[in-house]
Amino acid sequence: MKTVDMADLRHEMVEDQVRARGVRDALVIKAMNTVPREAFVPKKLQAFAYEDSPLPIAAGQTISQPYIVAFMIEALALKGGERVLEIGTGSGYAAAVLGEIASEVYTVERIERLADQATMTLDSLGCHHVHVRCGDGTLGWPEQAPFDAIIVAAGAPAIPESLQLQLKVGGRMVIPVGNDLTSQELIRISRKSQTKFKSEDIADVRFVPLIGEEGWHDESDQQSVAASTSHPARLEEQHEAALSNLIADFCEPFDDIETADLSRVLNRIGDARVVLIGESSHGTSQFYQMREVITRALIENKNFSFVGIEGDWPDVARIDQYVRHFEIPSSQWTAFARFPTWLWRNREVVDFVQWLRNHNADRQSDDQVAMYGLDLYSLHRSIGCVLDYLREVDPETAKIASQRYGCLTPWQSDPATYGHAAITGAYKSCEQEVVKMLLELLSNAPEYTRKDGDRFMNAVQNAKLVASAEKYYRIMYYGSRASWNLRDSHMFATLNAMLDFHGQGSKAVIWAHNSHLGNAGATDMSYRGEINIGQLCREQFGDKCYAIGMATHAGSVTAAAEWGGACETMEVLPSLPGSYERVLHDSKVPNFFLPLRDCESMDLHDRLSKPRLERAIGVIYKRDTERDSHYFNACLPDQFDELIWFDETSAVKPLKTTELAAMPDTYPFGL
Repeated sequence: MKTVDMADLRHEMVEDQVRARGVRDALVIKAMNTVPREAFVPKKLQAFAYEDSPLPIAAGQTISQPYIVAFMIEALALKGGERVLEIGTGSGYAAAVLGEIASEVYTVERIERLADQATMTLDSLGCHHVHVRCGDGTLGWPEQAPFDAIIVAAGAPAIPESLQLQLKVGGRMVIPVGNDLTSQELIRISRKSQTKFKSEDIADVRFVPLIGEEGWHDESDQQSVAASTSHPARLEEQHEAALSNLIADFCEPFDDIETADLSRVLNRIGDARVVLIGESSHGTSQFYQMREVITRALIENKNFSFVGIEGDWPDVARIDQYVRHFEIPSSQWTAFARFPTWLWRNREVVDFVQWLRNHNADRQSDDQVAMYGLDLYSLHRSIGCVLDYLREVDPETAKIASQRYGCLTPWQSDPATYGHAAITGAYKSCEQEVVKMLLELLSNAPEYTRKDGDRFMNAVQNAKLVASAEKYYRIMYYGSRASWNLRDSHMFATLNAMLDFHGQGSKAVIWAHNSHLGNAGATDMSYRGEINIGQLCREQFGDKCYAIGMATHAGSVTAAAEWGGACETMEVLPSLPGSYERVLHDSKVPNFFLPLRDCESMDLHDRLSKPRLERAIGVIYKRDTERDSHYFNACLPDQFDELIWFDETSAVKPLKTTELAAMPDTYPFGL
């Protein structure tokens, strides 16, 4: 039998799980490559020591996932030789990794059995400068304070004051904080002076509770909080059947998407200025088809002005030029050529694009329906669009723009690398340069608008996108709520800019995922401090905003197993018991509209208002971890004004290159 080389597995772990996810600190990488993780796990689990997951250890505790250990240590920005305090020794693995960088490590564990085992393991590996104490970690180790850095491996309801005071001026502390035991925000505290501290949110995480005098009080306190925040899937089974029957009685069934009677839906939409049409997956054909049927009806019957989609501005600009019959030269790039290509390059979207082009064919430009991209990922193309525009209308300003955007030039093909470099101080932020360029454009608005209002608007939106994207890529490295909020705020600002551009009385249809368009305040997102377009629209437009969600029980979906992976047709697992999807499925009605605003059946409204699980599949679908990866808590009547249900759905059909061979050069999707 071939002997497993643990050193090889350790190296693979560092490359595939740590470096591949953005950890670049050379000291952290070296330490992770040095410490034998297998020494810190039970013998029966040593074969799994380098798996991408936490593992159980004694006393019902776990050894953290390798990536999260590396991620948190990198956030401390150690240079080598520091004195570090760790709270939550556990197996001792993270303390050993810290010991490869710091000169002295002091680590506190509240469970005596774990503290003793960690001491023996660390001593056996020669880590004699790592000191273990059994005690209340929330109180730190005052006799050895102050510390250059403090790292806490358990979730606290608030930042313990004792730990803050033991931090040296100029030092950093990384700690998970949150009053929900199911998730926390990883926070970095920097001590600026004796009295001043700076706080940064850097990631959403899930840790065991930090128990102690300045944390969760004891096991019973933990259990009572867990009970108060328990998943609503544990609703009484006897009520589920009654709720499903109420849904069956109240819903509006339909047999076929194309022939569905939309009259009552349009009635409920009324004179709304913004209609949000969401989807619970990015790869479900029925969601695309129904969204397009409703959008066509809104355009034909209610004179909607434009469609905004969860896509990049320059890519959707190619579609807009096509559907509005602009005279444009053939492009050297095609729309939606980057991952995930199938999100908009699919048969269903192509059908709508062609319909919209035909609809606009005989109309004056002021009466044509436009399409816009609301998203901000297209840093490279947006810079190119701004420069192309300025070179034509204002060559001198184009030279200035080229110099200012030059700050970002080395990073255009991989903006995430720029974000990491800027946030770690390895490269200066380009914020001032890109903001100056936007202000320069706006200052020339009267002159540029006279030359070509549409093209100036397009250039301004691309400049705004660059400014937002620069900031987004600086903060997305840590995956915190700040990056999500920036992205949705940018999309909302773009929506408002387009409403202003089209003038008083203009109306918009927005296509995006349910997670963007349903009211964030009615979901788990609110606990994490996240906002979205749906919430912002509800706050600004009130009843003039109408939000529609879509959901399914089972079927197939187009998705990838990981970011950047190939698209696959995957089976959608049947919905979980206790979820909204399961009670909708149990209604036994295959397809229906479910009005939620001003619900006539108060009993149904009240029953649906009790929060429960809801599913969300994006461009990634992780079937093996579906419960944790794709379900969240929501209150459906507060999230949407209407829900459209398809009990069984099928995967969206990606556009094949062979279907495009005879298309003109100006066709937006190209070859």
